[in-house]
Amino acid sequence: MSHPSDIEIARNAHKKPIAEVAARLGLRPDQVLPYGHDKAKLGAGALAARRAGGGQRGRLILVTAINPTPAGEGKTTTTVGLGDGLNAIGKNAAICLREPSLGPCFGMKGGATGGGRAQVVPMDAINLHFTGDFHAISAAHNLLAAMIDNHLHWGNALDLDPRRITWRRVLDMNDRSLRQVATGLGGAANGFVRETGFDITVASEVMAILCLAEDLDDLERRLGAIIVGYRRDQSPVFARDLKADGAMAALLKEAMQPNLVQTIENNPALVHGGPFANIAHGCNSVIATKAALSMADYVVTEAGFGADLGAEKFLNIKCRQAGLAPDAVVLVASIRALKMNGGVAKGDLGVENVAAVEAGCANLGRHMENIAKFGLPVVVGLNRFATDTDAEADAVIAYCEARGVPAFLNTHWAEGSAGIRAMAEHVAALADQGAANFTPLYADDLGLQAKIERVAREIYRADGVALAPRVARQLADWEAQGHGRLPVCIAKTQYSFSADPGRLGAPTGHTLPVREVRLAAGAGFVVALAGDIMTMPGLPRQPAAEAITLTDAGEIDGLF
Repeated sequence: MSHPSDIEIARNAHKKPIAEVAARLGLRPDQVLPYGHDKAKLGAGALAARRAGGGQRGRLILVTAINPTPAGEGKTTTTVGLGDGLNAIGKNAAICLREPSLGPCFGMKGGATGGGRAQVVPMDAINLHFTGDFHAISAAHNLLAAMIDNHLHWGNALDLDPRRITWRRVLDMNDRSLRQVATGLGGAANGFVRETGFDITVASEVMAILCLAEDLDDLERRLGAIIVGYRRDQSPVFARDLKADGAMAALLKEAMQPNLVQTIENNPALVHGGPFANIAHGCNSVIATKAALSMADYVVTEAGFGADLGAEKFLNIKCRQAGLAPDAVVLVASIRALKMNGGVAKGDLGVENVAAVEAGCANLGRHMENIAKFGLPVVVGLNRFATDTDAEADAVIAYCEARGVPAFLNTHWAEGSAGIRAMAEHVAALADQGAANFTPLYADDLGLQAKIERVAREIYRADGVALAPRVARQLADWEAQGHGRLPVCIAKTQYSFSADPGRLGAPTGHTLPVREVRLAAGAGFVVALAGDIMTMPGLPRQPAAEAITLTDAGEIDGLF
């Protein structure tokens, strides 16, 4: 018997009016701005009331995962399911998620609203356009790009060196043909010819700024601190020098307000911001997380991709800047994904293979060890698939228990909150115990190169870091300019602890090759690009867009 698709389940969900969902968070109708009947933005009054009320009251629970595989892990599904599970056992819980990017929706990854009976809805609207936040971010980013080229055209009073402009353009789509482009072709009326390129919107520093800013004043200050390029004397030119920061902030005024939706079980979820976790810092917005913590007793949030990327950046960047500290961590895995990490091909995952599960647990174990380095208690959430056998599940649970980590076999995809109840009870008790002793992996005053090396050695288990000489010089220059206390954001493949996507499991004996570094002065971190990671992805041979269409009734079909 075939199961209904995620979008069919979402389409048939019984949604409550968004004002009723808002009331669950103590919000009055005048404190939310409805976008139709089933989504809304938190109004300025609600956010001001949150700040005036003293901030955090809730426990913060981080959901992360093993390294992703084509077999699926179910991190967002678990985040939603756990939020539903906490509410089902009588807790007042809210969920905080990132917004999906159009690029992956039409590419290979698909959407980012969970799945089965553990979804946020309306699934189709959230995955496609939503409330327009990403379009506003793209517009603000590209306004700055246009003002840079306009400044060059009208005399370049700032003496900005056209060869040293670092600000590119963005598009919320996977389009490899735009990675490197030439602009200004066609004669003097079209500006100066120069080489530039496009990144995907979720890699924009504007996206990172929106997700890390505390309020509108902080947003405008950070936008003004963006470095767009350098003069011939190597001194930086900022967005505020071009007088672009005010207009950019104006474009982002409504995008700064968190979006409120609901789960299939009608529990509140704030979905806001969406930086990628391999090429950016991979967490939803600080403003949404803090708003949720002020309105709910438990807040379940996630960090993108595996714990080596999303969780590391959540803890070393977001928590450091926002003053947050998780009370518990859930590490998500699936038997199918563990078997792939143990060397099983995707086509053979339906065959029982306990030995491969045990071999793949090395990836799970390394993530557990890494989370412990931050002083945080961890629970393993194992997503059950129909092809999993009891022997395979027993092997994972025994592996975790031997290391003092409780593991729960969850069926929330098929059963909703009823399938994750036991883990919800344990996580709530764990968060209430106050056992967390959160400490970032490195201190602010550690050098930039040393911070990269610390993450590479402690989290990726690399033997060291290979820096091109110009990269080392650039890091030293930034330290001399006063940027040495910033955290680092390492952009690498999500599929492996190493920079090689083919090295699954728990590889050792590798070196992290850093080919380029970028200073995100407005966001407040230094990006280190490792290996072949691209800031503008491409579409696969058979993109998901080929299956997305409209039904005769005008409904979107084919999203997953």
